[in-house]
Amino acid sequence: MHKFIKKNLKEFDKTTIAVYLTLRLLVFIVMIIQIFHQNWEAVFLCFLTLFLFLIPFFIDKKFKIDLPTPLEIIILLFIFAAEILGEIQNFYGIFPYWDMLLHTLNGFLCEAIGFSLIDILNEHKHQKKLFKLSPVYVALVAFCFSMTIGVLWEFFEYGVDKVMKYDMQKDKIVNNISSVALNEKGENIPVIIDNIESTTIYYQENSTQKEEHINGYLDIGLNDTMEDLLVNFIGASTFSIFGYLYIKNREKYKLVEGLIPKSRE
Repeated sequence: MHKFIKKNLKEFDKTTIAVYLTLRLLVFIVMIIQIFHQNWEAVFLCFLTLFLFLIPFFIDKKFKIDLPTPLEIIILLFIFAAEILGEIQNFYGIFPYWDMLLHTLNGFLCEAIGFSLIDILNEHKHQKKLFKLSPVYVALVAFCFSMTIGVLWEFFEYGVDKVMKYDMQKDKIVNNISSVALNEKGENIPVIIDNIESTTIYYQENSTQKEEHINGYLDIGLNDTMEDLLVNFIGASTFSIFGYLYIKNREKYKLVEGLIPKSRE
């Protein structure tokens, strides 16, 4: 890994290198602190973050795809914000909209990647121009790519929560519900309960009866999942519009190029 870094970093933009090295140093500091606290799960996340930091450089060298400096920096900051700030420093719990912000950005980034994949194939110099993809088609396929990634990530969160008993989907307290399960006659008519003030949860732990009181009703991840997909939709839709305009007039919307990977072939 170190040989790869030393060999290839010098070929990249100085701003990207500065951001990468700064974030890498911060991750090492966090890792050392977590080692002293014997928080091995956080240490693993630090190693994972360092590995993920190499992805932009790997893509550039392996697939001969130029990642614009703004896009590289956004990707690095996104990884740091999600793994180090979000998971280890608990920004997900401290800042209520941290998760939504990252999912919006994720939709935007995945849209940019999906858009570039289609655009690279569409503009490849070795491709026989038997047909020309329309801007609407490129934007739509890239949008579907971004939303698919978002859905797969929610599948992953659900799987981890079910198998490993985590809470990646982030339960929330709500004060109203509507459910047909509460219909005493078994009819397909929802019973609506508003202004829920408290809920008591009874459970067994080591043969001891315990109870927990919460100020409302515990939603088990559904609202979080749907909000994540909604903001992913917003991020993807936003880039779709800019991507469409860029294909229609590449000179006028040249600023968008700073977020679109390009093939060197």
